[in-house]
Amino acid sequence: MKKTILTLAGLSILIGLPLTNCNTPAEKVAIAENNVIEANQKLEEANSDHRAELAAYRRETAAKIAINNESIAAFNARIASEKQEAKEAYKKKISELEKKNTDMKKRLDDYKAVGKDNWEKFKTEFSHDMDELGRALKALTVKNVE
Repeated sequence: MKKTILTLAGLSILIGLPLTNCNTPAEKVAIAENNVIEANQKLEEANSDHRAELAAYRRETAAKIAINNESIAAFNARIASEKQEAKEAYKKKISELEKKNTDMKKRLDDYKAVGKDNWEKFKTEFSHDMDELGRALKALTVKNVE
């Protein structure tokens, strides 16, 4: 008899314990609402960080584009004393580079932030193209100096 009573008491405790820990539907809703609020806050922080990174990159790139424009203007001033044939060849090359520089600025201005992965891909490609343009400008001006 003692064994049966102890077994029933033990089973009652084991079955009753989980039931006392259940949340009411109202508590479950409150917990879910808190989870949604926290998720929205984290999303807003991530979006804010992304917008700040994008703005910083735009400023950095705008500075590079301005430097390229200054290099182009300085180069145009230097070639004024060149022979006519050389001047025409230089002007053609510099015109192409100037167009690329303008296109790069337009491409950056037109970019719409559409996700972190797309941003990373765009940034990688754009940085590569900007570096290539910078090297082309430098190569053109170095050839003129020699």
